[in-house]
Amino acid sequence: MQNNAAQQNQTVDNGVNVEALLGAREALTEAPEAAQFTWRASSRWIHGTHTQVGVHSFHGLGEEQRHKTEFKFDSDHPEVFAAEDIGPTPVEYVMVGLAGCLTAGVASVAQNRGIQLNKVTATLEGQMDLQGILGIDSDVRNGFNDVRVTFDIDADATQEEIEALVAQSQKRSAVFDVITNPTQVTVEVN
Repeated sequence: MQNNAAQQNQTVDNGVNVEALLGAREALTEAPEAAQFTWRASSRWIHGTHTQVGVHSFHGLGEEQRHKTEFKFDSDHPEVFAAEDIGPTPVEYVMVGLAGCLTAGVASVAQNRGIQLNKVTATLEGQMDLQGILGIDSDVRNGFNDVRVTFDIDADATQEEIEALVAQSQKRSAVFDVITNPTQVTVEVN
């Protein structure tokens, strides 16, 4: 760990273009309607509990946008549920999203604060009682009882500065917000 005076004389490169992010924040402050994004995914049942989900386009900045490529994700259930185990379970994808969002936030906040990261890992565990999903006990919720995220971060910073990076990342994380606050979800059949 280095002190802040020594850090300020070094170039910090965590791979995050903070100038572009701050520029986007300024532009969206002046044009809040452009900040309205619609994210999309579409799924296709394959067989059994195996589903393939694709992500390609979204709406943002006032117009349709496309990723460079269509991303495909297979989900399934493990063999212990009499499934083929072709992909992670959907709840594991929730943890993937949370880990990715929080870790990206740590990198972005560190870059903005001039803190060089050397290593960032996160371990997530989500506790769930399957009696709800399986219809054994209708009083048991279908989702996680709790999720624990443990970061291991090596950075040119104090422990307090590292804890502040994680706290700010958590505060700004869309996925953390999605899983910790109620979100209206509408399901329809065509």
